[in-house]
Amino acid sequence: MSLNQPILVVEDAQFSYGDRAVLHGIDLEVRQGEIVGLLGPNGSGKSTLLALMGGLMSLDKGRILLDGLTVERPDSAYRSRLGFVFQATCLDDTLTARENLALSARLQGLTSAGRTERVAAMLDASGLTSRAEEPIKNFSGGMKRRLDIARALLHRPKLLCADEPTTGLDELSFHRTWTQIETLRDQGDTGILLTTHRPEEAERCDRLVFIADGKVVATGTPDELKSQVSQDIVVVETDNPAEVATSIQEGLGLETRRDGASVVVECELGHEVIVRIVESVARGRIHSIHLKRPGLGDVFLKLTGASLDRDLSVDEVAA
Repeated sequence: MSLNQPILVVEDAQFSYGDRAVLHGIDLEVRQGEIVGLLGPNGSGKSTLLALMGGLMSLDKGRILLDGLTVERPDSAYRSRLGFVFQATCLDDTLTARENLALSARLQGLTSAGRTERVAAMLDASGLTSRAEEPIKNFSGGMKRRLDIARALLHRPKLLCADEPTTGLDELSFHRTWTQIETLRDQGDTGILLTTHRPEEAERCDRLVFIADGKVVATGTPDELKSQVSQDIVVVETDNPAEVATSIQEGLGLETRRDGASVVVECELGHEVIVRIVESVARGRIHSIHLKRPGLGDVFLKLTGASLDRDLSVDEVAA
């Protein structure tokens, strides 16, 4: 398949839990040799979409094609093209790293002739060869995550799906896991679709799909999306965001957005606006105020009105 042709096509994917609509016509594509990130708050429908791609549930409407095969009737041919990394690792703590991969290789149908070589190659790719004979109950969360990614890649899938792959990892483990993901991308044979609610993780994707309330809000590269917020960002921390926002809007004529306990102002000459805000808001109402460069979290907030840090309730998702 040409690298210009999508390995995954999702068209008008719709799904409901009972009478609650969760996905509202999702469209996206993933090509070989690229990382596509689904960026949205927890509860926005990202994991539901991955479950539908895995054939765990059926679409209400639309279709999902992987390497030309439909998910409507998933079979061994479809599943052999798909590798999954779930939020919780699919590993047996009582087995060694090598034993875990060997077991997965057997379950994936790898021949005995190729299993040993493939397991060794994936241990090396995950940087765990020196720990291969240890039970993974001794491993850190980052080591388990890298081994779990290796497990998902044993059978050389066309598409790797990773659901919040770095949740709970420390900074070093985050970077090691991403080195593994980026190395896979650079080899050019596999497409990667991952979900995240972390802007710093989304920055590392080749393309992004913003998803909120089960809908695609925007797509593009990180730079293309950030260009939608070209002005300075002033962030005001306060215990009274509604009052402070009103003071800024009425006193200075500036638009504001709420982000939890913060009030966000997009403006020109942010360093001058900070002074004007401090002068216009009642004394004691502002805990801190700072200027920052716009990031993906700011873009998401601008386009959706929702913060990436906020978990959506079931009722909000269904709205």
